[in-house]
Amino acid sequence: MAGRLNWLRAGVLGANDGIVSVAGIVVGVAGATTGRQPIVVAGVAGLVAGALSMATGEYVSVSTQRDTEQALLEKERTELREMPEEELEELTGMYESRGLPRPLAEQVAHHLTEHDALGAHAEIELGIDPDELTNPWHAAFASLLAFFVGALLPVIAILVPGHSWRVPVTFVAVLIALAVTGRVSADLGGAPRRAAVLRNVGGGAIAMVITYAVGHLVGGVI
Repeated sequence: MAGRLNWLRAGVLGANDGIVSVAGIVVGVAGATTGRQPIVVAGVAGLVAGALSMATGEYVSVSTQRDTEQALLEKERTELREMPEEELEELTGMYESRGLPRPLAEQVAHHLTEHDALGAHAEIELGIDPDELTNPWHAAFASLLAFFVGALLPVIAILVPGHSWRVPVTFVAVLIALAVTGRVSADLGGAPRRAAVLRNVGGGAIAMVITYAVGHLVGGVI
């Protein structure tokens, strides 16, 4: 359950990044020009580039984490093979330090070592489940999909209305979406909803105001 909640939280945050990033792009371009084509091109380019960037970054990050986990597990296998008595004593000491009486700690350590020595040491020493290592491809695809779904909202919002309503409609749609993602992320993390929503909505509003102003200034100069 904890693993699923972490994945869900990561998905919500990825969608949130897509909303804010692409909203800033399309609003900034809309501030510089009234042409529909530049806004479409910028929005789609930002959506594709952002999704691929998120996927690549997540793949590299999780691959590094997985390599580290595998290296630690291999080190543990070597220690269990070359000095089993010392490792058994180490495991006993860890359970003893967690409050078990020495006789019970020894009994637990012996039982777990006989059942799955590597799994026992990996769990208590490293916090790793050897059978559930992180998958970089799953992480990359999840990040790509989350960003893509979030980024679609500002692209659609700015293209559907007429010229005079593009920016206001996008602002409203994005802020509503950010309020939703802020509330969901707060619920998943057990945090206060109000503060999370205000942070999310406030940050998104500031980002869009700044990018619109910059786009308007640059468009006026060019």
